[in-house]
Amino acid sequence: MIVRRRVVTALTAAALLLTAGCSSGGGGGPAGGADSGSPRPTTAQASPPGRSAGESAPPAKGSVKVVRTVAEGLNSPWGLAPLPDGDLLVSSRDTATITRVDAATGRKTELGTVSGVAPQGEGGLLGIALSPDYASDHMVYAYFTSASDNRIVRMLYDGGKPAGEQLGAPDTVFKGIPKGVIHNGGRIAFGPDRMLYAGTGESGDRGLAQDRKSLGGKILRLTPEGEPAPGNPFPGSPVYSYGHRNVQGLAWDGRQRLFASEFGQDTWDELNAIVPGGNYGWPEAEGTAKGTGFRNPLAQWRTDDASPSGVAHVEGSVWMAGLKGERLWRIPLRGTAASAAPQAFLTGDYGRLRTVVAAGGDRLWLVTSNTDGRGTPDKGDDRILELRVT
Repeated sequence: MIVRRRVVTALTAAALLLTAGCSSGGGGGPAGGADSGSPRPTTAQASPPGRSAGESAPPAKGSVKVVRTVAEGLNSPWGLAPLPDGDLLVSSRDTATITRVDAATGRKTELGTVSGVAPQGEGGLLGIALSPDYASDHMVYAYFTSASDNRIVRMLYDGGKPAGEQLGAPDTVFKGIPKGVIHNGGRIAFGPDRMLYAGTGESGDRGLAQDRKSLGGKILRLTPEGEPAPGNPFPGSPVYSYGHRNVQGLAWDGRQRLFASEFGQDTWDELNAIVPGGNYGWPEAEGTAKGTGFRNPLAQWRTDDASPSGVAHVEGSVWMAGLKGERLWRIPLRGTAASAAPQAFLTGDYGRLRTVVAAGGDRLWLVTSNTDGRGTPDKGDDRILELRVT
């Protein structure tokens, strides 16, 4: 259900708007070695094949170095949004708060609590994103689970107010996304086209994924005001792609191609190259399904090795955070196809990994998820790490 916009003159501007070897240590923290002992993931070409003539591929083997721990003591962190000055906003799924982290010192300042959030199971305050016109409108978008649905809101951020009072009241731009104890999706991001993309889950009701009239099990493409974006594949609909089980990762490469991570059920987790109107098969297909007419993943993993959430595109590869797999995957690309076998890093070192975001150049921000009710106490509180990758 789309919320029709009200005219609010005071906020007119607000309406606009991812080796086998590894680097050695040395002053910057522990190095993340490639995991050579885990079961090898299988790769699958996209359908049709996504190798693009003239495009180079990164090296088959990469590296990860943990540069530093940026912040610790986070509670159920989920979304991460870098600010223009380099600091970070992080959402807490279970406390419904957004906190600013000083990227240099790790100092945390709570902006405030997002009203209307009803945390339950995998639901709560999930993804966050800055308006594409953040420099002028200071709007922060958030995807959250309410008492009745999953929805997207935007809030004015005023850093001049006292801590805890810096978020304006949520302005709902889109609602009616199915909610459940599981499979709420939740990742949002503004694309290179300045449109708002949202990954949703089928909330445990498998049939919703193939129903193009449902908002569950989809990738949605919206205007910043919450209307179906111009040029969507199904006229008048916010649906951009369908046949998804639970999308928690969205990232674009330098040629504006979209990639998304996908939770499987018991067999295969997926990384997909997204095309407008594409049907990715759930629940009829999980992983590669030849001859079905569904879009096949460019890479797939056994669910114990991944359970993927956030993704980022950096240095020619997609980097994918694994929750149950407790590792960071590197998937080198040529075009929209994997150019070499995926490679795992940091296996078991930091527990469950929720979110990975490009930090500029060869750097990544990585957020752990050990306080989400499924983590292990020995991994400690959650933290944000800075990584250098190749």
